[in-house]
Amino acid sequence: MPVPVPRQRAIPAVECGQAQAAPAVGGHSKEEAPRTDDRNDRRDEAKNPTVGDNAAPGERVPHGVSAATHTNLTLLLIEDDPTAAPIVPGLLDSAGKPIRVRTARNLTEAGRLLTDDVHCILLDLALPAPGRAADDDELAVLRHVLELAPRHAVLALTTSGDAERGAEAVRVGAQDYLFRDELDGRLLSRAIRYAVERKRSDTAERRLAEGKLRAQENARLERGLLPTPLLEGSPLRFAARYRPGRSRALLGGDFYDTVRTPDGTVHAMIGDVCGHGPDEAALGVELRIAWRALTLAGLCGDELLNTLQQVLEHERDDDEIFATLCTVDIAPDGRRAGLCLAGHPAPLIARPDRPAQLLPYDNNGPALGLLPGARWPRMQVELGAEWSLMLYTDGLIEGHIGRGRERLGQDGMVEMIRRQLASGLQGEDLLRAAVNEVRELNGGELTDDVAVVLLDRVR
Repeated sequence: MPVPVPRQRAIPAVECGQAQAAPAVGGHSKEEAPRTDDRNDRRDEAKNPTVGDNAAPGERVPHGVSAATHTNLTLLLIEDDPTAAPIVPGLLDSAGKPIRVRTARNLTEAGRLLTDDVHCILLDLALPAPGRAADDDELAVLRHVLELAPRHAVLALTTSGDAERGAEAVRVGAQDYLFRDELDGRLLSRAIRYAVERKRSDTAERRLAEGKLRAQENARLERGLLPTPLLEGSPLRFAARYRPGRSRALLGGDFYDTVRTPDGTVHAMIGDVCGHGPDEAALGVELRIAWRALTLAGLCGDELLNTLQQVLEHERDDDEIFATLCTVDIAPDGRRAGLCLAGHPAPLIARPDRPAQLLPYDNNGPALGLLPGARWPRMQVELGAEWSLMLYTDGLIEGHIGRGRERLGQDGMVEMIRRQLASGLQGEDLLRAAVNEVRELNGGELTDDVAVVLLDRVR
């Protein structure tokens, strides 16, 4: 197989894969005449518009069309016998504009001519693949081209007596196959347009499938990172509602968890990492897992929060990242609890004999990650015989009310929960109604993550 030899001067198209081009149907061919003077050059350019500055090396423009004419499609023909090249004049795209043609004698030359503006490749299946014997895989050259040009449409060229080979080429990855001895301009133009559109469709479908698969994997991962409450043996009822602020995300920077230790104490926690991105979500998961491990190991109150602050300081990417946290440890009899607040809003408690209200927050300590060596006092609170305790993040109270700048705030949230409790809502229904009403008051989706946890003790 002839291999083109690099030259020191610019190579006209007729010398780069186009010498002795086959006579075109209805057209004429010519060999390049010796260049003796500028007049001969101009005469050659007038006869063959591929000779000149406007045509790329190895590129041929249909007869009678200037190389400078704008085209939508470019075809790369890989054919080792230029005299048998099946190119005909008048190849047009769907807009009626000429299809530009480049010809390569071998795969080495094809690799040089395969630029980003090539849309389709017409490949002679009889062409041998580099480094393979003649009795090797008969589609080796096609496989090589598919590896070389994975984003390009490929048309396989074979003889009419080898239809089975053409069909196998489509199964391997070509968009279509054509018979060399049945080609004409109309058929080839239509095949090129079809191959390009089919390749675009296949690429879009593959990307859509890959996107769906990634979304499913992310969804499974994020669901797996959400906690499963460990409350076996506890009479308390548990409900939670989670809504990340990031679009199409299942997990945000808010986090929560609930576990029951062997002594019968129920520990609940809710927190919020500043920010709304995937890094904040990952840090929230780390803090939640660390909290569960430390709680099951017997830590609580100031000792637990101090250790969590160390975890935060080691895991965060930026020294300005902090997290608010609320922890509650409910005694085995369910009538009292210890409360620690680290820059977090106080929980809401609702009891049958009095209106819903916030638990005390006078001894609220700083958020985790703000002050080295900080302390977080543990407050003892009385719950009573029957109650509902709601822990939440600030996404629930920072939404706007209508189009103004006024926000719902803790007072507005307390009034909302009182009204919903009076209407008979409880458990999951109460949390769903609360989050939906906050969204409606905001006039649409909330920009911040929202997490709400509800623990109920009933007689």
